[in-house]
Amino acid sequence: MKAANAGGSRDPKAYVLGNRELWEQWTPLKAASAQYDLAGFRSGGSRMRALERAEVGAVHGRSLLHLQCHVGVDTLSWARLGARVTGVDFSSEGVATARSLAADIDPTAVFVEADVLDLPAHLDGTYDIVYTSHGVLGWLPDLNRWAEVVAHFTAPGGFVYVFESHPAAWMLDNHVQEPRLKLRYSYFGEEKPLAFEYRSPTAVPDRQISGAEHVWGHSLGDVISALAGAGLRIEFLHEWPFVGWRLLPFMEQGADGWWRLPEGLPAMPLSFSLRASRPPDKPAEERSGPQSDGE
Repeated sequence: MKAANAGGSRDPKAYVLGNRELWEQWTPLKAASAQYDLAGFRSGGSRMRALERAEVGAVHGRSLLHLQCHVGVDTLSWARLGARVTGVDFSSEGVATARSLAADIDPTAVFVEADVLDLPAHLDGTYDIVYTSHGVLGWLPDLNRWAEVVAHFTAPGGFVYVFESHPAAWMLDNHVQEPRLKLRYSYFGEEKPLAFEYRSPTAVPDRQISGAEHVWGHSLGDVISALAGAGLRIEFLHEWPFVGWRLLPFMEQGADGWWRLPEGLPAMPLSFSLRASRPPDKPAEERSGPQSDGE
């Protein structure tokens, strides 16, 4: 896999459309793979990790919006835990697969095909919980706009929960096969995305898809500042020495499903989780301030 900064002065939307075309090719391959095991998922159970369940808390009876939901497995895992769910993805193939799963698992689940940054034009209402996770922020060219959308859909008194790979981990050279940490990419994002050519889906490594994916780097400060700037209050930020997939060739998977660096390498953050809340609306009398009696 070859990486380079994307050249030219293309509009970010052109890169997003190119990424969408790539996902339209990837998604059917992933959905049919043993790694995804959608037939097994249909038969029951939740694939939501215990750590995320603990940090999000009880979801029974609460409305949950899942941004960049892919084929809806995590979305429907929350549904099986009692949430009223809506999932959003820009891939028509992903949304079609999610709707097919929902027909067998939770017919009340709603799946919307839309670019997250344009979502207010495609979806109404607010949600108790806005959820996003596992390798999604790099597909977004504008994190401030993303945070505005998140805040727009978070109900007063509700919160957003993010579980994502750590920006520091994305600095590492994923071409190195032996257990050695080598820096390759900048920590700080640039206006132009990185282009990765001829990338195979991780679930189907033997299938090569002709084309390029374009991803944007976002620092941890970018994420926090964007959410705070949109009016959300950061409740916690946790950094973790594991990640949800094999980010580097020599990572090892534990019994808990997380991927870690092998023993002997220095510990470093590989993922992070954060929760940010929208303050409740103030009562009308409090918003208007003390009333004068006219004297």
